[in-house]
Amino acid sequence: MRLVSVLTHTRPSNTDQALVAAAAAAAEAGCELVVVEREPDRGSERGGAEGIRFADELPAGADLCLALGGDGTILRALRHYAGAAVPVFGINYGTVGFLAAAESDELESALRRALAGEFETVELPGLEIEIGGAGKIAVNDVSFTRRPHHRVAELSYSVGGREVGRVRCDGLVAATPAGSTGYNLANNGPILAWGVEGYVVSFIAPHTLTARALVVAPDDVLHVTNVGHRDSVDVGIDGIESGTLAPGEEVTVRFRDNLALLAQFEGETFYRRIREKFGRLAH
Repeated sequence: MRLVSVLTHTRPSNTDQALVAAAAAAAEAGCELVVVEREPDRGSERGGAEGIRFADELPAGADLCLALGGDGTILRALRHYAGAAVPVFGINYGTVGFLAAAESDELESALRRALAGEFETVELPGLEIEIGGAGKIAVNDVSFTRRPHHRVAELSYSVGGREVGRVRCDGLVAATPAGSTGYNLANNGPILAWGVEGYVVSFIAPHTLTARALVVAPDDVLHVTNVGHRDSVDVGIDGIESGTLAPGEEVTVRFRDNLALLAQFEGETFYRRIREKFGRLAH
């Protein structure tokens, strides 16, 4: 392993010491470390750090990407390297860190093992979203939500070319297995284990007794249309505002297999993560 890219938390003060440790571990392992500089005004302060090369973006052709942060940081790294077969190894400096391979208090041993290649990878699927003629990708989920202080959203959703229903609600979420423990879980949607082929559609505060979450087959395409007459709907990708859906507009969502590689230590399982991060699901 020779070239290792690093993406850090949006608050660099949380991970400055971790970068020092990463530089030392990389030097010992004979790796080149390339870090995305997220604060240009601090370039002179950090740019001279021994063993670290700062860059404006994550380099192509990396052998490994270290994501030092929470799930948001890890998701950014996974989206950047989507389709590039670059493993993303997360060390949690956030709150939940469901996608992280290790916690911050395991930093030194985790860095040593990661740079030695002592990990396995999980192939994560994603979602391809076509909105306004532009294509975007999501690793976790795509959401369609009513705008703050606006009326309830009115959404039509079709699967496989057939309309399934129209729902007045605060929003609709389409989530991958990796994303099913996020926004979807808060909607009482089902958890999809990693390895399940398909995605789930769930609703935010539906104004009906009949709206139920739906697990969609991988080859079936989802179409979401804003059938409201007045208000646009916000579109979010992996929790990031990514556009709006005006009345009458439609978004297409497709399942994409093997989108990104998530690194984890050998023996780690999805079910252990569930118990560790969320506690027992039933007592």
